[in-house]
Amino acid sequence: MKIGFIGLGIMGSRMARNLQKAGYDLKVYNRTKEKAKELLENGAKWANSPAEAGKEVDILFTMLENPDVVEKLATGKEGFLSSMAEGSLWIDSSTVNPSFSKRMAEAAKEKNIRFLDAPVSGSKKPAEEAELLFLVGGEPSDFDKAKPLFQKMGKDAVHIGENGKGAAMKIMINQLLGQSMLAFSESLNLGMAMGIDKKMGLDILLKTPVTAPILDVFRYRIENNDYEPNFPLKHLQKDLHLFTETAYELGQPSPLTSAAKEVYGLAKHKNMADMDFAAVFKYLHEKE
Repeated sequence: MKIGFIGLGIMGSRMARNLQKAGYDLKVYNRTKEKAKELLENGAKWANSPAEAGKEVDILFTMLENPDVVEKLATGKEGFLSSMAEGSLWIDSSTVNPSFSKRMAEAAKEKNIRFLDAPVSGSKKPAEEAELLFLVGGEPSDFDKAKPLFQKMGKDAVHIGENGKGAAMKIMINQLLGQSMLAFSESLNLGMAMGIDKKMGLDILLKTPVTAPILDVFRYRIENNDYEPNFPLKHLQKDLHLFTETAYELGQPSPLTSAAKEVYGLAKHKNMADMDFAAVFKYLHEKE
């Protein structure tokens, strides 16, 4: 089986490497070739364009920054949908909005190409250790075909439903993640302003049942002011925007997420875009 992989950032590079370790032949494309260096040294073939990455592969993965980039590389000049063989499978693991995934499914269908939206729950370390959770929307038969690949990159893969359902579940998860981090940061920041020792505040808040368990993973970042990105803040802010955009499309209220999105947006404009999203604490704490 020949696998194409487009998008070799923090997540994609590690996902592709796990496929390579499992013995799959890879053809890879990325805007900057330097990020493909390790994969190429271990036998992957370089594609000079998205179209070349899609040519003569059975399955093509994309792991890209946002819907605009996905659409450009799929349908734009030298887009991969123009070169993929009929009956081949495109799996988009990018975090995008559900309506966009449905639109890409239709664009693929017009070319007789199958499509799965399969975003992942997990960040840098789970990607590296093949511990991701794949949230998948699409035909059950396509899910079954792709599942062995998901299992090489993750701990589990769940078929949520039709196209768009995987994307829907992913933005739900990231909405809770972003809200939880912001609420925790706001509480701890006020506690420190009231004279609560930072370490004590962390110790107690993280032991209470009202704090999301995942936040314990980010303790060392806040405690040590270390915001090397596992999940860049700009991407979390983008995901909150996708949530509010989807809520608008469906006529659903999203007041808390709309407010949270703006706070992350303000942090992004304070040169924190490429820091880990936990830097929202740093933004609140520094004030200026």
